[in-house]
Amino acid sequence: MGDKGSENLIELDTGESIWESFFTVFPLVVIGTREADGSDDLAPKHLAMPMSWKNHFGFVCTPRHNTYQNIQRDGEFSVTYMRPSQTVLASLAATPRCDDGSKPVTQALPTFAAEKVNASLVQDGYLFLECELQQIVDDLGDNSLIMGRIIAARVAEDALRSSELDDEDLIYASPLLAYLYPGRFTEIANTNKLPFPAGFKR
Repeated sequence: MGDKGSENLIELDTGESIWESFFTVFPLVVIGTREADGSDDLAPKHLAMPMSWKNHFGFVCTPRHNTYQNIQRDGEFSVTYMRPSQTVLASLAATPRCDDGSKPVTQALPTFAAEKVNASLVQDGYLFLECELQQIVDDLGDNSLIMGRIIAARVAEDALRSSELDDEDLIYASPLLAYLYPGRFTEIANTNKLPFPAGFKR
């Protein structure tokens, strides 16, 4: 007899990837790198997050992708956090490469140059990070974790937290984009303050 509350749990086969069996919430960012020929490489990623309470950022990629190879070669990358209005742009950045290895759609995306790394950022995002490679962890199945140290960061004025504006109102005015893997997205505008216990410290 199972523990109370576990009767309706469905066992998943961990011999296969479990992540397609339910929905989970992620950000949607675009990673920018520079190709060997000097052109932009822009790739959407959702397995992406801060790697510490300090200024470190990481994301999951596969060594087969140019993003991984460019970062391994040059040791740097950029990160654009996309807005809900940019979902189609982020999706376009995932367009497969042509037979000759080129990705013409990248040239059609509105970008601007990073200041401290040799990469581009996507215009009209709300958070822009520039990172130096710190470490790559390979052999996570077919994937790798790429971690960088943030050496420059900029945030859009309408996304900057302020003591003069309640956080709830800030998010309502400038909604966040959430990717619901697999294959869905939503706009986060209505939020509530998390009831942390008294004396809580991170």
